[in-house]
Amino acid sequence: MQKIQVFKIGGNVVDNQSALEKFAAGFASVKGPKVLVHGGGAIASQMQKRLGMEPVMVEGRRVTDAETLKIVTMVYAGWCNKSIVALLQKNGCRAIGLSGADGAVMKSVRRPPVRSASTGETVDYGFVGDLKPDDIDGDLIIRLIQAGLTPVFCAITCTREGQLLNTNADTVASCIAMSLASLADTDLVFCFEKDGVLADKDDDSSLIERINPEYFERLKADGTVSDGMLPKLENAFKAIANGVSQVVIKNSGNVGNSIQTTILRQ
Repeated sequence: MQKIQVFKIGGNVVDNQSALEKFAAGFASVKGPKVLVHGGGAIASQMQKRLGMEPVMVEGRRVTDAETLKIVTMVYAGWCNKSIVALLQKNGCRAIGLSGADGAVMKSVRRPPVRSASTGETVDYGFVGDLKPDDIDGDLIIRLIQAGLTPVFCAITCTREGQLLNTNADTVASCIAMSLASLADTDLVFCFEKDGVLADKDDDSSLIERINPEYFERLKADGTVSDGMLPKLENAFKAIANGVSQVVIKNSGNVGNSIQTTILRQ
């Protein structure tokens, strides 16, 4: 089988119509088998605030109580997923929108309370799912691709007991890539609103072109990498260490060029 490319777009891109349209056109033009995973956190946070709820984020991950789970499921699996699918159809890409519950393609487990690495306090994330590559039905994804479809996944997963869970979209993308890497040559491309990982988040010209594990530890220690970038890079390094051929982080508008941060194994 040809190389499979797994793309992930963040919620800030999904919430920006012009950026989303530019990405959709670029993604649709990518040749060969491909999969898309999307976030939607920016829209979910807006919806929470409209309903009088304050979003709670810990180390880039959303604390999800029962009411928040309803909101993120409606936003991610509903509006965001179907809007993206419709936009891809417009660009000639025969997409099919899915959650992890559909076809039991992702079987997650509820995250137990964990100790925060930054504060040392115990955090109960609520209805948040943890996922491993073995929890992904890669064969089903391959069959969808072979049927001429481009799977588009939101980050809502499901336990074996039927409980929906909110799962970090970067984790979903990396687990899908690792699962597919056992079946075919697979690349992982994280796309968001910046050109890659920046040495100074306020300076778009400070792109870091390559990051190895040792450098990543330094970036974490000095605070260069924090918040939502932290799970993105953690998942990137996990993917590159577990069979994924290449992992890059780039601007959603730069799908067709090589301006990016490349993740190195060593």
